[in-house]
Amino acid sequence: MEISLLILLLALFFILWAEFVNGWTDAPNAIATIIATRVLSPKKAIILATILNIIGAFSGTAVAATIGKDIVNADIINIGTITAAMISIISWSTLAWKFGLPTSESHALVAGLTGAGLATKGWEAIIGKGWEKVGIGLLLSTFLG
Repeated sequence: MEISLLILLLALFFILWAEFVNGWTDAPNAIATIIATRVLSPKKAIILATILNIIGAFSGTAVAATIGKDIVNADIINIGTITAAMISIISWSTLAWKFGLPTSESHALVAGLTGAGLATKGWEAIIGKGWEKVGIGLLLSTFLG
C-alpha cells in the first residue's frame, strides 16, 4: 500500500471516529429535555431529531463555509491539519463526556483547525473576520438561547 493512501485512510478513520463521537455526545443532548419533561416520547423525539438533523444537514451551508474558509487560511489546510483537528475533537469530546461536561463538536472543530493552523503557520494562518463571525455567533447564542 502506498504511503499516501495509508495517510488518507488514517485521516478518513479519524474523520469517521469524530463523527461517531459527535453522534454519541451531541445527539442525546438535542432531545434530552423534551424526553425528560415528557413533551414527546423517546421514539417520537428520536424521529423528530432524525428528520430535523437531515433537513439541517442539507439546507444550510453558511456555517460549513465559515469553518471551511473563514477561520484558518485555506492554503495551509491539508490532510495533516484535518487529522489533527479530528484528533482534537475526539480527545476533547471524550474527556468532556467522561466528566459530564457539555460540549460542542462544532466548537471543537473550530478550535482544532485553529490549533493546527497555529502550529503549521503561526498567527498568519488565522483569519480575523471569520473569528469575528464565530464570536458574534457565540455571544448571540448565549443571550438568545
